[in-house]
Amino acid sequence: MKLAAFSKISVIALALGVSAVGCKTNKFVTPLPGGAGQGFNRNRAIGEGNQLGNNGNGMSEDITSAPGGGEAANFNPDDMNQDREALAADAVYFDFDSASIRPSEQSKLSAVASALNSDLSAKLLIEGNCDERGTEEYNRSLGERRALAAREALAGMGVNPDRVATRSYGEDRPADTDHTPAAWAKNRRDEFVLLHPK
Repeated sequence: MKLAAFSKISVIALALGVSAVGCKTNKFVTPLPGGAGQGFNRNRAIGEGNQLGNNGNGMSEDITSAPGGGEAANFNPDDMNQDREALAADAVYFDFDSASIRPSEQSKLSAVASALNSDLSAKLLIEGNCDERGTEEYNRSLGERRALAAREALAGMGVNPDRVATRSYGEDRPADTDHTPAAWAKNRRDEFVLLHPK
């Protein structure tokens, strides 16, 4: 009798495990300011040092985005003049495994919003970055969430979201190549690239 009950539990556990593995493309859309939408694809992954591989609820978010790891915009940042120096001092830094903008970084976002609001011909590319810990897939997703968080914050400051494109480089473009906590803190960032028509 105990063996039969154990067999039933094993079969149910196996079925649940197989169905969980097969659910990699469950998509839903979350609207962003300005009516733009961003698709999310929930996958299990190990994040920027998150050895449990989840965001607290057993799953981690992987954003399905435009080619190149960014949100589809109505302009191509690669076809525009890119000024990386103008807003270089306003890079926003993030806590470990987080896409929440710290209160201490708000003044940098205000400076970016002021620059965009004073030059209506300019557009913006936000590049999300992560430290090296975690899987490439998760870090690409986390970098995109960081870029989207800045985009949403700028929208709240009066910047039209249609003027802002996002791109995630995950762990591919470290600001500091050391393998230390200080280097990792520098790599968890959003960088802002001011764009003008050619």
